[in-house]
Amino acid sequence: MFSFPVAGVLWLTFVSVALGAEPPLTRSMSRPVPDTRSTPSCNAFGVDVEDLTIEVKYETETRLHVSIFDTVNSETVVARPQASGSKTAAKSDLVFNYDPNPFAFWITRRSAPHSTPLFDTHPSVELDGFPLVFENQYIQVPRDIQDPINENMQVPSPLIPPRYGLHPIYMDHRFNSTTDTSQSHGVFLLNANGADILLLTPPSSNVSLIEYRLLGGTLDLYFLSGPTPLAVMQQYAEVVGTPTWQPYWGVGFHLCRWGYTSLNETRDVVARMRAAEIPLEVMWNDIDLYHAFRDFTTDPEKFPADEMRDFIMELRENNQYFIPIVDAAIGKTTNNTDFYDPYLKGAQLDVFIKNPDGTEYIGQVWPGYTVFPDWFAPQTLGWWTEALKNWSASGIEFSGIWLDMNEASSFCDGSWFVLLTGRSGGTGIDISNNSSPLSRRGVGAGNQTGVDLNMPPYATHNGFGRLSNHTLAPNASHAGGYAELDGHNLWALKAVLPGQRPFIISRSAFASSRRMVGWLGDNYSKWEYMYLSIQGILQHQMFQIPFVGTDTCGFQGNTDEELCNRWMQLSAFAPFYRNHNQRGAMSQEPYVWDSVAKASRTAIAVRYAMLPYWYSLFANASIHGTPPVRALFWEFPDEPELFSIDRQFMIGKDILVTPVLTPNVSSVGGIFPGRRKTVWRDWYTPRRIERDCAREYHVSCPLGHINVHVRDGAAILLHQTPAYTVEETRQGPFSLLVTQSMDGHAFGTTYLDDGVSDPPGPSTTVTVRSSKSTVMISAEGAFHITQKLAEVTILGVMHKPNEVFVGDKRKAFNYAGPQQKLVISKLALDLNGHTTIEWK
Repeated sequence: MFSFPVAGVLWLTFVSVALGAEPPLTRSMSRPVPDTRSTPSCNAFGVDVEDLTIEVKYETETRLHVSIFDTVNSETVVARPQASGSKTAAKSDLVFNYDPNPFAFWITRRSAPHSTPLFDTHPSVELDGFPLVFENQYIQVPRDIQDPINENMQVPSPLIPPRYGLHPIYMDHRFNSTTDTSQSHGVFLLNANGADILLLTPPSSNVSLIEYRLLGGTLDLYFLSGPTPLAVMQQYAEVVGTPTWQPYWGVGFHLCRWGYTSLNETRDVVARMRAAEIPLEVMWNDIDLYHAFRDFTTDPEKFPADEMRDFIMELRENNQYFIPIVDAAIGKTTNNTDFYDPYLKGAQLDVFIKNPDGTEYIGQVWPGYTVFPDWFAPQTLGWWTEALKNWSASGIEFSGIWLDMNEASSFCDGSWFVLLTGRSGGTGIDISNNSSPLSRRGVGAGNQTGVDLNMPPYATHNGFGRLSNHTLAPNASHAGGYAELDGHNLWALKAVLPGQRPFIISRSAFASSRRMVGWLGDNYSKWEYMYLSIQGILQHQMFQIPFVGTDTCGFQGNTDEELCNRWMQLSAFAPFYRNHNQRGAMSQEPYVWDSVAKASRTAIAVRYAMLPYWYSLFANASIHGTPPVRALFWEFPDEPELFSIDRQFMIGKDILVTPVLTPNVSSVGGIFPGRRKTVWRDWYTPRRIERDCAREYHVSCPLGHINVHVRDGAAILLHQTPAYTVEETRQGPFSLLVTQSMDGHAFGTTYLDDGVSDPPGPSTTVTVRSSKSTVMISAEGAFHITQKLAEVTILGVMHKPNEVFVGDKRKAFNYAGPQQKLVISKLALDLNGHTTIEWK
């Protein structure tokens, strides 16, 4: 029996419901949770919360939102996205079910109510599991997976402890061997507290366990019904938002190093890249740029501001760009003669994080004693924006910003309660000091006191041990009464400039940090890390941060010629392409070795030719949430042999990349998906690949070559003449590649605009359709395309034509029978209208 209010949110008073019965929800329900414990008390890692409320909302036909929170709202919560509408339960793909005593819930598909639940919080009957636990400093939620977790599941690298960000979403892809079909669904936990997410499959078990272990907050779960991998990602984008638009030039090649110690050295690197004819789009400087390691400054001797202004202007005149680093910490002045405006103005405006007693939280980063912007304070953004504007006006006219150390990172453990003698600007502080651990926890009526936030009862598997080690202490206080423990993972999300089409790269991120460019952080110059970069890039596609890349050739340690050769090729097919390493290591610019220079020129030429394709994928990501880079099974979800493939990847639906990821080899193995229904052709030759169904196929890959293959049925607009910079490349003509399928069809679209305006201005979409002996090109939109289409290549033409017509004009052509390739060149077609190409 349920009782209904007259209006407002549906409140349900539970009396009796059979196990597994579905409450008669219309749009949402909110009700007390009668019993969350399997025993009278738990108190395992804190104090049991006695009064909980569960709220269930059918937000869309494909999204179900379940939230469990303390009824008095004492726990800190992340601001929840507002659903655009509310759907009835009868129209939802998903069904919420629950058992009252002890409380548990599970999610099923409406189309398959008796199948294995998508999510089930009952304790496992096959594994040692635990029930739902909700305490003031600990929350635990278990769930069974009826099939073992794939050993190549995309999880953070075991070689790198968790450091940089939090994206608590997973995708569960299930294959039905009876029907040879699959379905995917997603689960997103909106919680910014410290957490462990355990993935466990006992030996020889057919059941795996995923268990959330949180240090606080609420259970805010979003269930996404899919049923395809791409649909799950689009549905996740509806929750956190789609990625921001990136500038066209951002897809170019970037070069950086911690260790370019002067402007003269930086200029020399730019000149040597030009001399080696290796395209360079963006030059970067690390903290070497700063005076005394302080943000928003330049070293007056090594990087004079006026000379930096001239250097940046020279870059812009050559269609190149400049990006400097901005660290999270602000140097603190230590005497009355130390004038550092960003700190003094920030202290005046009260924008820095505090200790629980209201004094400034003082950490240690590169400048020595440092303070940290409080992004929860409303005045902080204005102060930050003014500091950036002043820095730009001083001569550092940046085109983008690199946000680093923004987890936030601090070299000491806890806050300094008193400044020792000495000057700021040094990095030699090595004494730890822990401030009082007592602080209120939440912002509601049930604020807690007397709890140790720095040492919670449950110890997560933190990469640095204590939660306060190498970062801000959990008891640091934010505006509004928030503790750092509750908002730590939100720090990077708050530090974004609004109102412009940004190129902002961030090491740290949280779910919905979609305005940023992703960077996989400080890696090593090892083959394993090159391989792991593929996993990281694919993860970030799911996270809706698709513009992501790694430190090519490795950041820490010394690379070598073969590794850097292969890595420069691999990263040319990643969204964000940057070579970066640390001071003290050997130089690894691509001109250092002749073989690397040659391999880089070749790979970058392919990348720049593909820029219209890349840019269209990023546009689709910003509009629809579809990933530009894809795991093979995302595109071919019913082929189980692809589920564990993580050494190959796809760009969009048409390009397959098979890199070399081990030393001393001249061939590489890979699977060509699609079984016998899909034709793959070598990008370079373009020879058709003949292979056995679902079996690994080895292809030649000598040093300096990376295997790229194009799928049949594609129509890809390309830049015909890749040049030194993106802008020079864009000024050249287009070419068109059409790869007909076995039935003679192909399709593709290209999105074009000015590449910089935010919000995006007028755009035009060029659509190409091919049917047997016809290719039709049409355009729709208000952006005027000035470049002409100079050449059309059609693959899959079985017989040499007698004649070819472009519109009503007969055109000369070339035909290569072994490649089934028809080429029509010396064209000057206007892409703003409609054109038909026919052959007979």
